[in-house]
Amino acid sequence: MKVILQQDVKGQGKKGQMVEVSDGYARNFLLPRKLAAPATAENVNAMKMQDKAKAARLAEEKAQALALVEQLKNCPVRIPARAGQGGKLFGAVTAKEISEALKAQYNVDVNKSKLVVAEPIKSFGSYEVKCKLGNEISGTVYLLVTEEK
Repeated sequence: MKVILQQDVKGQGKKGQMVEVSDGYARNFLLPRKLAAPATAENVNAMKMQDKAKAARLAEEKAQALALVEQLKNCPVRIPARAGQGGKLFGAVTAKEISEALKAQYNVDVNKSKLVVAEPIKSFGSYEVKCKLGNEISGTVYLLVTEEK
């Protein structure tokens, strides 16, 4: 019997796949637990429509991420910070501060969890911070830490 999986089933397949299983397994296990639906013409069409919608959504997210990467190239972020003797900062510049500065200076909204700060920024200077935007797309945020006056 052919069924369309509604959830991941160990040993059978992933959600949204159409698989061939024995009649008893489908009738007694998969269908009562709502792990699968029978592969009728209506259900197959619904599955195809869901696949198309998912592909369109992924393409849109990828396009938005690429546009954001292009926008970040032209947005050097300046963050003023207080420091003590020898140019060492009090504390460190965090991903949250970088995200807030991007929003304030350029109205670019990047979630702080998408910013990857390799090592804590504890001194003045210019830095490059990686920004992982999903769909294997990453950009760079150019950061300039200056002395607060």
